[in-house]
Amino acid sequence: MSTPPPIKGLYHYAYPCRDAEETRHFYEDILGLPLVNCMTADRVPSTGEEKPYAHMFFAMRDGSYIAFFDLGENQMPEPSPNTPGWVQHFAMETGSVDDVLSMRDRLKAHGVEVLGLVDHEFVKSIYFFDPNGLRLEVTTRTESPTYLADAARSARGDLDKWTADKAARLARRG
Repeated sequence: MSTPPPIKGLYHYAYPCRDAEETRHFYEDILGLPLVNCMTADRVPSTGEEKPYAHMFFAMRDGSYIAFFDLGENQMPEPSPNTPGWVQHFAMETGSVDDVLSMRDRLKAHGVEVLGLVDHEFVKSIYFFDPNGLRLEVTTRTESPTYLADAARSARGDLDKWTADKAARLARRG
């Protein structure tokens, strides 16, 4: 089997939104991510399905985007019924703990409920929800110079242990 082509990085992550302008205000005016593209169509190019939508892209400084689809129905995206609300989230990186704290203060000034500063030992983060119910994280790296190399060396063994432990837990449950 051939080696897969290398993945360069994140291009965009897309999520549904209730209202394009409400979402634009949050991401552009509050978070500071500029709206750089808004495409509208009546047909989905990949499936041919007839469905009017607006597809918006907000730029991050690394060249990646967070994107949203407004499907024109003013419906709030529904959370997954079998997944805790803290699991699915989108994390954005800043340059320092001071930047994370500054964003926390800015969000609070705009009436956004913020959790943290949470110290994960390799990053420090805050958590909050956008107007669409998407959990967001603003974080900064604080790891030691060897943290990632050390974690990479043990990652496969840690995953194998998790898989075995999970199988044992599920077997006990019957």
